[in-house]
Amino acid sequence: MVTLEKQVDAVVIGAGAGGLFTAARLSHQGYRTLVVERLDKVGGRASTDDIDGFKVNTGAIVIEVGGITEETCKEVGARFDIREPKPPILYRIGGKDVDVTGGGWGFLLSKLSRQGAKLVKGIGAARNDSGLPEDEISTADWVSKYTKNEGVHGIFRNMCASIFAVGSEDLPARVFLTYFTRKSAFKRFGFHPEGTIGLWRALAEVVETNGGEVWLSTPVTKIVTEGQTVTAVDVTRDGSTVRVEAPIIVSDVGPAATVPLLGADNVPADYQELVKSGDRPTSMVSVNFASRERLVDVPGMLSFAKSRRLAYIANFTDLCPEMAPDGWNLYVGTSVPENPTGDFDAAAETEFLLQDLRDNIADFDDRARIINVAITRDDWPPQRAVAGFDLPHDTPFEGLWNVGDAVKEYANGGTTACAETAKLVVDKIVASHRPSVRC
Repeated sequence: MVTLEKQVDAVVIGAGAGGLFTAARLSHQGYRTLVVERLDKVGGRASTDDIDGFKVNTGAIVIEVGGITEETCKEVGARFDIREPKPPILYRIGGKDVDVTGGGWGFLLSKLSRQGAKLVKGIGAARNDSGLPEDEISTADWVSKYTKNEGVHGIFRNMCASIFAVGSEDLPARVFLTYFTRKSAFKRFGFHPEGTIGLWRALAEVVETNGGEVWLSTPVTKIVTEGQTVTAVDVTRDGSTVRVEAPIIVSDVGPAATVPLLGADNVPADYQELVKSGDRPTSMVSVNFASRERLVDVPGMLSFAKSRRLAYIANFTDLCPEMAPDGWNLYVGTSVPENPTGDFDAAAETEFLLQDLRDNIADFDDRARIINVAITRDDWPPQRAVAGFDLPHDTPFEGLWNVGDAVKEYANGGTTACAETAKLVVDKIVASHRPSVRC
């Protein structure tokens, strides 16, 4: 039995990054907004768990500073309590941790190879459309045109892993170069003292302050349509099925999960094929670990020119001691498996990562306490689509849009991409639908 609970201007399905950026923008624009989330906390795949007093991030670990994420928070009035490490990242090259702040690509690559100047010239050429490589060539193959140096390839591989959650063999060079020559390129970022969930809590507060609601532990079971127009959602709340009517529905659960909510029989076949072709989730392996003594002498992140799999180590507690019990340091080491968009041996990939941690942290097994090992993949991935192969925000249904990292703009990734999709979709909504429901 379905009961009609309420009518609102907009329903946002999913309280992940894209959903909350969208809901905060909509509520700020005067739309009475309801966010429905099946989990018992906000943040989705970029949230935070409390494990024995440690605030362990479950996905995204850093938040961009100075870009669209911070701009969104300022615009809607959300707290932006991000602490920025300086330098943000060091690179371990030949056993030394190198700060390339201010030196750019030339300084970084000069530490690795005599062919660095040629590669820098290739990167510079990509600043013009004529200098971008064709879509088919991978980042690894593009780098190989300039050098076979293993350290250079390691840096590029681990940059791809850190930002796009795939290896350099899987990411189009055109995407990589567009990101680093045209986009913000994540030059500034930081940590939240509550863990990443702190930012999502701040956005949820904005929604509620503006008269909206966030319903946790409330899975959506159906998106209701009349012809090619969405009209409502059915949710399970406190054991009952509740129908919420709204002319606007925004899905943050990814197009592949949205189609079943619509009912496959109701969705045009060509759109289903499009969604199927773009459903290419990536994978990552993370080891969260802690210690009484400081294990990594960096204030933010450490990336590697040489590793089996390890892309980076992040040090949280230099800037955010609140993330761990008194006297403890908290870190994460993260890798991308060899086949990040397909099947892989999770146990073997975890062991590769642990071996890298042992190689880079003296007496790791004795000095570090492993909090947990997290493997994100399949229907709970770090990215729902490989960058460069994303789906559109629009759908065949009037009033229905997608946001999040399955529909991100070209050459973007992570929570920054979610903030960007939220702005684009809300701008479309404002242009076509006005708020109609008042408290």
